[in-house]
Amino acid sequence: MNASVSTAWLSFMLCVILIGVAGSRLSRYGDVIAHKTGMGGTWVGLILLAAVTSLPELITGVSSVTLTDTPDIAVGNILGSCIANLTQIAVLDFLIRGASVYSRVSRGHILSAGFSIILIGIIGFSLLIGANGWSISLGHIGIYSPVIVVLYFVAVRSVFRYEKAQQGNPAEEEDPYPGFLLRKAVVLYVLASLVVVAAGVWLPFVGVNLAHVMGWRQSFVGTLFVSLITTIPEATVTISCWRLGAFDMAISNLLGSNLFDITILAVDDLFFLKGPLLFRASTLHAVSVLSAVMMNGALIIALLCRPQVRLFKTVGWTSLFLFSLYLLNSLVLYLYGK
Repeated sequence: MNASVSTAWLSFMLCVILIGVAGSRLSRYGDVIAHKTGMGGTWVGLILLAAVTSLPELITGVSSVTLTDTPDIAVGNILGSCIANLTQIAVLDFLIRGASVYSRVSRGHILSAGFSIILIGIIGFSLLIGANGWSISLGHIGIYSPVIVVLYFVAVRSVFRYEKAQQGNPAEEEDPYPGFLLRKAVVLYVLASLVVVAAGVWLPFVGVNLAHVMGWRQSFVGTLFVSLITTIPEATVTISCWRLGAFDMAISNLLGSNLFDITILAVDDLFFLKGPLLFRASTLHAVSVLSAVMMNGALIIALLCRPQVRLFKTVGWTSLFLFSLYLLNSLVLYLYGK
């Protein structure tokens, strides 16, 4: 038994290393591609970096429903990733000295947070009505999937148009990678993607094995451990943006990743052939849904009110609330996971 536990944890750590290293490379080469093609900073965070850093969630979700038949890990991974991404905003606020991160970034992030609430609300609504035996589907796909996809593109278009209106005609920025060829960046980007794909396919098996040897339930493993692994690329980008002082890019990447992650559930639903995915998942995931809604709500309030008070001149009350909800959500899943 001890050997099995050691093997499970070693596999877990190997996944962390693979996704962490490859995810950091993806972020860097994605940023190079964005600058070489003339894409703006906000667009980089919302679309390119968000899609790049959400690649582990995509691969993990598809492999969870096709290779391991674990819908709870697929759903828990997505919802857990959304909560982990919001918690990273609290971490970013802790790293910043002086004014809080909420007073330094654009209020335009409220759009992304608001759309996230709508999309996550659709997930919670579908989970609960499915548990009561009432559902609408298109073949084996839940009706919620096409709705989520449409709303994602509406959200992206709305945020892009808002940011474009705010920027007006910005001056042309200097290329920060003058000696880095676009072709080289694309090749390295693809190579790093392959590593993430391989680790992402392996990840569900690690999660199921870890749940078995440790006596944990899949809803807990999917929401906490698997989601922590797959959000390592987002964490890497957040730290990099903090070092550069690019706080708007960091926030847009995290919120953009949440929008993309929720849309991944529609992709998972397409590959799950036994019926609508959310109608087969545990209703305990509704706890994560409500946690994510409350966290997005707190973020919207902070972006509007621009709080200046920081506890011990270190972290704001909003960040403490976000972090506390993350811990409470993890505790509930651990104690009551089915």
